[in-house]
Amino acid sequence: MSFVTRTPPGEWFDSLKGKPVSVEIKKESKARSKDANAFCWALCADIGKAMNPPLSKEDVYRTAIKAVGVYWQTPIPLFSLDDVRRRWESHGTGWFLEVVDDDAPGRKRVNMYFGTSTYTVDEMRVLLDWLVDQAEQMQIPIPLSKAEQEQMLERWGKR
Repeated sequence: MSFVTRTPPGEWFDSLKGKPVSVEIKKESKARSKDANAFCWALCADIGKAMNPPLSKEDVYRTAIKAVGVYWQTPIPLFSLDDVRRRWESHGTGWFLEVVDDDAPGRKRVNMYFGTSTYTVDEMRVLLDWLVDQAEQMQIPIPLSKAEQEQMLERWGKR
């Protein structure tokens, strides 16, 4: 078996000699464009400032994720709900858990929202389109044209 790495192993490889090593093989996915990430946060900040009362950019971000983002819906035993919430939300700003309903005695049905760091290009496009739409409804100037927004998403992962 052979494989290719993106970084020269050099001393790192030598430091592994004689030590147990694990290898993970997974499908390569495109990394998120820093332009798309910066655009997302700029829109969240502008929308938040225009609200009355103002909202933090983080609250706008979570609102967008809740409106059009990616989530799992699953039952959680009531005794572990706080622990699951704490662990899930430790992944970042966009990772949050919302109790939706009672599932069965001793269980709650929850939506577990994912942060955009795990989004595909199409999922991020939906989120950015939602934020742009919200900004336009509030008459907030959009710093990029539709063509520039599309080019930004096309660059996703090409860096």
